[in-house]
Amino acid sequence: MTAYLDQDTIDAFDRDGATVLRGVFRDWMDTLRAGVDRNIEDPAPEARIYHDEEKGGTFLSDYCNWQRIPQYRDFIFDSPAADVGAELMGCERVQLFHEHVIVKLPNTGIPTPWHQDQPYYSVQAPRTVSIWVPLDPVPRDRTLEFVGGSHKWGKFFRPQRFDGSALNPDDGLEDIPNINDHREDYDILGWALEPGDAVAFDYRTIHGAPANNSPDQSRRAFSLRLVGGPATFIRPEGRVTSPPFPNVTLTSGAPLSGPDFPILRGA
Repeated sequence: MTAYLDQDTIDAFDRDGATVLRGVFRDWMDTLRAGVDRNIEDPAPEARIYHDEEKGGTFLSDYCNWQRIPQYRDFIFDSPAADVGAELMGCERVQLFHEHVIVKLPNTGIPTPWHQDQPYYSVQAPRTVSIWVPLDPVPRDRTLEFVGGSHKWGKFFRPQRFDGSALNPDDGLEDIPNINDHREDYDILGWALEPGDAVAFDYRTIHGAPANNSPDQSRRAFSLRLVGGPATFIRPEGRVTSPPFPNVTLTSGAPLSGPDFPILRGA
């Protein structure tokens, strides 16, 4: 297997729950941009589209489109992403959970709230990684940010919708801390990024992103959610998950398997 990452990058991922990957996907920008443009024109039924009524911008969040958008499929199966995921997670077996596209057009004053991904999800696995690939230059003041080390806190926080309501009101989880008003209390990580760069983070790592108040620059990003080792599908009756996977018929507690969750490398 080709080694794409140095040991310092892998160590940072283990220590902080997030790390930056420089230039790894430079050759895949045209492919991903074509796919995202197609996605913008034809979002899935489950897509979330938020309009900034004051500034006029639009925020698109969409997922699980790789089976109908060939550029996504090409990236998932032919790019270095699975090998990069294997290096970060320290495992041979890498499986797709889903892909996620987030587009903030110019003048979109809608931030991405601080959250963890794991409490939204219907999967458990020994190792996890999201690879977030920006398709536009992202300055430090508009980049994805992380609370360093939060993947080791040993707790999950209540997932919320963008309107602030709980995804599952009776989930027994606590609200996420007010990070914005106490940034000095946390190890906030974030990097200015160029197309071809990426950031990688554990599903448990707390993260969020500012609004895109640029008058003329979009912030398009493609994320790949991968799991390492034998994974389990977890969706207790009555629980809402995101993505919802309405067509997946696996029972809760079954091995993650089937055409929606292909194994990308390893057995």
